[in-house]
Amino acid sequence: MLILVSPAKTLDYDSPASTQAYTVPDLLQHSQELIEVCRELTPADIASLMKVSDKIAGLNAARFASWQPDFTLNNAKQALFAFRGDVYTGLDADNLSPESLARAQNQLRILSGLYGLLRPLDLMQAYRLEMGTRLANPRGSNLYQFWGDIVTEQVNSALAEQGDEIIVNLASNEYFKAVKPKLLKGQLITPVFKDKKNGQYKVISFFAKKARGMMVRYMLDNEVNSVEQLIKFDVAGYYYSETESSPNAPVFLREEQ
Repeated sequence: MLILVSPAKTLDYDSPASTQAYTVPDLLQHSQELIEVCRELTPADIASLMKVSDKIAGLNAARFASWQPDFTLNNAKQALFAFRGDVYTGLDADNLSPESLARAQNQLRILSGLYGLLRPLDLMQAYRLEMGTRLANPRGSNLYQFWGDIVTEQVNSALAEQGDEIIVNLASNEYFKAVKPKLLKGQLITPVFKDKKNGQYKVISFFAKKARGMMVRYMLDNEVNSVEQLIKFDVAGYYYSETESSPNAPVFLREEQ
């Protein structure tokens, strides 16, 4: 099973990673093209484009300026340990066993506006460039046009390396739009997490993001490799609902917290 997740806006380059092992992203030549475009933006441009504060805009202008293609542990960090946020809180990568981390490197892929598709141990330099950003570039008016079929081809390549045909999409809609489902060479499974609130089950963003991370962790720790195993997910009070589910969208419910 290949697992897809989104990145996070929050980054941590201060805490040490739990391993010195690393790999280098496969699509750095494309990242460098994007960096050249981003270096043309002023902090004011960035603030307007990304709808961020002047402080964050200035920080990202500095990041774009200092970005360099030679990645080392001195100027970059493994993606799985650099990203923080609700999904990564649920995943708790800092406490993965060596065996689960090895499975993550094989099974987990992180979609990225700047890097396209990252393996967990791929080094990355700090950035903020969300996939939905309408950044004009030589290939089009946004990042979806920039990446074209490239991300989908990388997903298919990773799937072929594993030798199976199941993709578990735990990414947000914004990021999964960089993938073209019709070109995927496998079965796409998109779990849905609903929490009960005021007597109704609904997707609550904060809880759903954390649940996605918890499902990744569950899959890695339990060596999940089939849909039958996947629907046994029962972490933090979630349970599979057969009546709410469809074959490609298993639904997990949780009572009011």
